[in-house]
Amino acid sequence: MRAVIQRVREAAVSVEGVEVGRIATGLLVLVGVGHDDTPAVARALAEKTAGLRIFEDADGKTNLSLLDVAGEVLVVSQFTLYADVRKGRRPSFTAAAESVAAEQLVTVFGESLGAAGIPTASGRFAAHMEVSLVNDGPFTLILDSDLLPGTSAASGTAHAGGRP
Repeated sequence: MRAVIQRVREAAVSVEGVEVGRIATGLLVLVGVGHDDTPAVARALAEKTAGLRIFEDADGKTNLSLLDVAGEVLVVSQFTLYADVRKGRRPSFTAAAESVAAEQLVTVFGESLGAAGIPTASGRFAAHMEVSLVNDGPFTLILDSDLLPGTSAASGTAHAGGRP
């Protein structure tokens, strides 16, 4: 799985002019799913996201996580995170997971954040969405489950010996 994480003061997502999700201070997370991703990988990526210390403390240092600041998350599916643009001018999306599997894993990701006590809103899977945000910083990170210690998309496991 891949995630683009943006620290925000607020964010919202609309479908056909109707707002379907909104958060205040927290993270906007664009989530893409690859072929080898599993529920274990989705949970590990959610755990990593929840624990990222990217919010400022009283001294202005990024020492606080979503849980520390009572932040919220807006999860938006984004298959284009698996675009391959190495050849030609038109992106190829063959590395993105099939729609049904991807929707299930995006749901697991969001539910895992909710289970950790983080208020979570989401977009609508496979819909044309309009996302608005007030980026705070800006502070943007890219996470790829294939590059996180303790996770292995190919085996579908989150290894106990490593922390995602």
